[in-house]
Amino acid sequence: MLYLIDGLSHQIIALLGVIIAFFGTVLLTMALKDKLPRDQGRAFAVEGAKSAGKPRGAGIIFVFVFAISALLCCDFSLELVLYVLLVVVEMFTGYFDDAAEKPWNEYLKGILDLAVAVATAVVYLHYNDSSIVFALFGNTSVEIPAILYGLLTVVLVWAAINVTNCSDGVDGLSGSVSIVTMMSFYALTKMAGNDDPFLFTAVLFALSLLGYLWFNATPSLLLMGDAGSRAMGFFLAVLAIKSKSPVMFLVFAIVLILDGGLGLVKVSLLRFLKIHILKNTLTPLHDNVRKKKEWSNAQVTIRFTILQLAVSVIALYIYRL
Repeated sequence: MLYLIDGLSHQIIALLGVIIAFFGTVLLTMALKDKLPRDQGRAFAVEGAKSAGKPRGAGIIFVFVFAISALLCCDFSLELVLYVLLVVVEMFTGYFDDAAEKPWNEYLKGILDLAVAVATAVVYLHYNDSSIVFALFGNTSVEIPAILYGLLTVVLVWAAINVTNCSDGVDGLSGSVSIVTMMSFYALTKMAGNDDPFLFTAVLFALSLLGYLWFNATPSLLLMGDAGSRAMGFFLAVLAIKSKSPVMFLVFAIVLILDGGLGLVKVSLLRFLKIHILKNTLTPLHDNVRKKKEWSNAQVTIRFTILQLAVSVIALYIYRL
């Protein structure tokens, strides 16, 4: 919207965006943290009881700040508005669960995720073609059938929401790793010459997350809850498809996939097929290293973030070769 004001350069507007994203999150969190619902502790998580009583659902704050900064400081388009709206919708599917006395049924949340994923695929294919680039193998674009692209988009969005949600169990972990993922996609698109204005939202979301992490660093003062983790996972999926290299989600989000995704696979195989895998491994993996390797929360966050950063840097270096 600020682009409609004569005399404001792109650089000034971008600077205003990052200021709003970071300081807006910090200031609103300070003002509203005591208004958030309280965590009840997680019975099956390692040290889950320590979270009991902390403000939960802080995702509603940084997601709204992100949305405002994106709508104000990005090139305005209906496609942008629709993606931002879907981020907010996904945030609310988590926030209402955070605020509920009894957690929502997981099947209900899965259906809501599916609806958001389908809407995302429809929006994307309405405004974009169905070509993809396998970035590590060059910039050659491959066109795939729109129906297949839509189905794969639904799978990606649903999976990204849930693996990111499952990885949120240690102070600062999912937020820190997600920032690396966001900035990896942003760097890739800049290297590829992709000038889609939407991609600047990666910077704004990352700055909003940094504002939240100011309060979530160990020992945390508040938690993002499903309101934050689900919206964050959704945004990562949208960023992947808008980068035109969605396959790179497997690289730039590998830590989130392994940490949160293995637990989903383990539970699904046991529940639906009665197949028990990883019998001696706790999932999410952050629980396994905390209990069996005796890593502290800070060690888990820093080491997992370092692993993702190392993988992303190597992948970007290979792309530049």
